[in-house]
Amino acid sequence: MKTLIRVTEIWVPNPARTHLVFLDGLYGDLADFKGASQTMAFAFDEGLPGKAWAARRPILLKQFAGSYFLRTEAALAAGLTAAVALPVFAGDYLLAVIVFFIGDDADNVGAIELWSNRRGDSPEIGMVDGYYGSAETFEWTARHTRFRPGFGLPGIVWETGMPRIERDLLNSKRPLRRDGEVRIGVSRGLGIPCSTGSDETLVMTFLSALGTPIARRFEIWAPNPEGSGLAFVQGECDQVPALADCHAGALIPSGEGALGDAWRKGLPAGRASLGFESGAAARAATGVGLTATFVVPVIQEGRFRAAVAWYF
Repeated sequence: MKTLIRVTEIWVPNPARTHLVFLDGLYGDLADFKGASQTMAFAFDEGLPGKAWAARRPILLKQFAGSYFLRTEAALAAGLTAAVALPVFAGDYLLAVIVFFIGDDADNVGAIELWSNRRGDSPEIGMVDGYYGSAETFEWTARHTRFRPGFGLPGIVWETGMPRIERDLLNSKRPLRRDGEVRIGVSRGLGIPCSTGSDETLVMTFLSALGTPIARRFEIWAPNPEGSGLAFVQGECDQVPALADCHAGALIPSGEGALGDAWRKGLPAGRASLGFESGAAARAATGVGLTATFVVPVIQEGRFRAAVAWYF
């Protein structure tokens, strides 16, 4: 099954903290684009990773031509047409910038949104930018929707400060823009709080459609009360309807697999081949034919709160 996210990259500051350099990425069969990317470096405010570093917030770049993007020719040759850069901060300290690349075509349905609330300005969170592909009607509706804490996926993530998966948005008691969702077939949503080190609350939401999901499986893991391991919190998979039963009792220690690695280092982690990965989560994923994973750490107020694993 084709996913909306085609490529993921991790960029980290070099030892002198003058540039962002390539750490890792998932490219699938796009070897030429990987080759054009992994030798690059981005200064502060340069290229998409550098712009996200300077802005201290996610940036959605919906077209490459005529922009500050520095790999336009290689990206278009690979069938990539848009990208989202997500910086990961621990307080004022930049840990990494994650870049998600999207392949846009007439069959792609799905959305990536950025929601914002600045303390003292409004009691609601509103959308500041979004990528919708061909779902123009849904975009108009989203841009005219706001949520209070605890309502809708953005409001729930804002209130809890934790990532959240909504399994069935169409039948949720607190749905997102139901009419628009019916028209474009959006069925699942993932919300992630963004670490900015400022008084602005930012939430990114990834909305999956049945035909082109953001990823094949999502999982949220968080440290248990004793701090001895990561315990399963929530998940959604197109192959396994009851992930909670699948991961019942599982505990991932620090450093084990991509999830444990992200917890130990506080950095995003990718694995292009789950066949060599250790841990219960990887074994469960390979058992249903998933081959790669990418882990996004959720850090709030300098503390590791959770890890969100994407599987492809």
